Amino acid sequence: MSNLLTIYAGLFVWRFLAATLLPLGSEAALVAIVRTEGQMFVPVLVATVGNYLGACTTYWLGRRAAQTLSKSHEGGAGDTRAARLLHRYGQPALLLTWVPFVGDALVALAGGMKLSFIWFSFWTLLGKAVRYLAVAWAASVL
Repeated sequence: MSNLLTIYAGLFVWRFLAATLLPLGSEAALVAIVRTEGQMFVPVLVATVGNYLGACTTYWLGRRAAQTLSKSHEGGAGDTRAARLLHRYGQPALLLTWVPFVGDALVALAGGMKLSFIWFSFWTLLGKAVRYLAVAWAASVL
């Protein structure tokens, strides 16, 4: 049991860090845990919550950066791919927060644009949960 707790704690921390601006991937860890444990619910839950809380950190950093930039009258979101996605599709674009590089920018921009934290949480949790369910399901059937 202690070993399993350590494994899940490691998955949580890795997913948390991967959801910040650090370029980390953890699909291999999730796949290994699902294959070893033979069940999906707990690994998917741990990965989703860890990744969501990391995204919340990036959201908060984006919000703080926007406040700092607005006080110094410097640039804003600009014309990045993430900004175009948010402007074109609105909050549902946050379903794509799991996409490497673009997802981190979407999260930071959502904070910088002061999108509702409740809606940010809804779309981000939904997108990340679906992603991890798909990865875990694929790991269990392949």
